[in-house]
Amino acid sequence: MRNVKLASGHEMPMLGLGTWRLKGKECERVIKTAVELGYTHIDTAWMYENQRAVGKALRDIGIDRDKLFITTKIWHTHLKHDDVLSQFDVCIRDLQMDYVDLLLIHWPSDSVPFEETFAAFQEIYDSGKVKSIGISNFSIAQVDRACEISDLPICTNQVEYHVRSQKEELRVHCETRNIPITAHRPLAVGNLSDDRELTEIGDRHGKTAAQVALRWLIQKDIITIPKSGSEPHLRENLDIFEWQLTDKEMQALENT
Repeated sequence: MRNVKLASGHEMPMLGLGTWRLKGKECERVIKTAVELGYTHIDTAWMYENQRAVGKALRDIGIDRDKLFITTKIWHTHLKHDDVLSQFDVCIRDLQMDYVDLLLIHWPSDSVPFEETFAAFQEIYDSGKVKSIGISNFSIAQVDRACEISDLPICTNQVEYHVRSQKEELRVHCETRNIPITAHRPLAVGNLSDDRELTEIGDRHGKTAAQVALRWLIQKDIITIPKSGSEPHLRENLDIFEWQLTDKEMQALENT
């Protein structure tokens, strides 16, 4: 597993498990299977309504907390100072953890000043309950504003990003600020599995279309958090590090 060193100094696995739409017993099952296969990076959020299941699964497995990288997010309806603190308390309680590795603003709000939200993030950081902070679904202008306001480094911008939804200008801009992109929905919610071009490239490598899509992101130094509910797909998504796409293949997939 490759890691990326964040501006906070902490390391984040390049591949994680997205948990959007996973709930209850299904979520517990998937988390347990993923960790047993070698996943250590788990992405959740208050809005997903599954943090209790994530926490229970990890407790049942008994894995050491320091071997995990846990991301959660504050929803855009709770970005006022006190609301951030109260929602984060729910996150920590449901996860049954002393801290999370990464805390994100899930979506920006036009009605709440960034100053108010980042002041709350600073308090949480100062309490030792979060190691790194970041943002999600932020535009270039919003990235710049966040960097101006936050005294803590912005460690990632999580956005939808895949070969059929490229945000190259945003990626490059974030890169100049030492903010790696984290790609959510990296497989377009499963829609890339039958993509003809990805399938043709995959056939040359003995890989699937989905693996090609994920490998393309990794070679662009984009962190990726695909969601999967089955063990075969969880295994498949892990198998993206010991091979690579050619320069010609990478270029063919750019802005296609």
